[in-house]
Amino acid sequence: MRLGFSIVQVGAAAQVSTIGRLIREAESVGYDSLWVLDRLLFPLQPGERYPASADGELPDAYRRVFDPLALLAYASAITERVSLGTSVLNLPWYNPLLLGRALASIDQLSQGRARLGVGTGWCSQEYTAAGAVWSSRGAALDESLDVLAKLWTTSPIEHQGEFYSIPPSLVELRPVNGAIPVYMAAYTPAAMRRVALRGDGWMPAGIPAPAMQQMFAGMRQMAEEAGRDPAQLEMIVRGNVTLLEKPLGQDRPVFVGNLQEIAADIRAARAAGAHELLFDPQFSPGMDSPDALEACMHTLYELSQT
Repeated sequence: MRLGFSIVQVGAAAQVSTIGRLIREAESVGYDSLWVLDRLLFPLQPGERYPASADGELPDAYRRVFDPLALLAYASAITERVSLGTSVLNLPWYNPLLLGRALASIDQLSQGRARLGVGTGWCSQEYTAAGAVWSSRGAALDESLDVLAKLWTTSPIEHQGEFYSIPPSLVELRPVNGAIPVYMAAYTPAAMRRVALRGDGWMPAGIPAPAMQQMFAGMRQMAEEAGRDPAQLEMIVRGNVTLLEKPLGQDRPVFVGNLQEIAADIRAARAAGAHELLFDPQFSPGMDSPDALEACMHTLYELSQT
């Protein structure tokens, strides 16, 4: 099972000196990949509950967020080996032609290390701010995937769709290996079917290992029924780590607890068939300093070796 770590991107710990230091340290420690998230606003009166917290409130760290693609470009310049991915970009916010050019540039600059995780997000106010339509987010995501596939594999390119229009053109900046792998966050039946039919893999978060294993098996079965090789689908688990001193015991959220409980979650993800496990401890108590994040980086890596 490969291991990934989140680039420090949000809150007080996300300083220029900190970001570069921890990127280099993660590669030195032995992590296989580095990842960025996507947050556009900290709404003062959000219309929806934040799904990743028990009280539905956004963490204060989201008041200050570095741009994900800028961070990946920076990371490509100061690393040599780790892959560089998004977990996840809210794809309907972006013009796919502009996004495809940026990602192909990052892939070229990093010599083929870019990876794309996509989703639709949860906050309608961010859609309004980005000039995107909340009610048609699924259809926009599908069409964006069409445009990206054409952009990275076809020349000349032409597209006429519901949301995007590209006249016949030559756009020949391509990813190094032909196309950038696309992974999807998916929890509804329609989204899971999209993974099975169109994705290179699934990026679950916050799901207990037994349910995660069952859901992934269903996606692989749908892929096989559609004529795809199910073995080509990967599962990249996002572990939103909250590290505590005392154990929480039964019925705790996954990757929330003391060291022994986090270690159990790592073993469970591996046993469920995860190809990769991505740690993001940025929102864990006390992770507002580079020293704390660096120590946590080492601790999680060591736990994963047992």
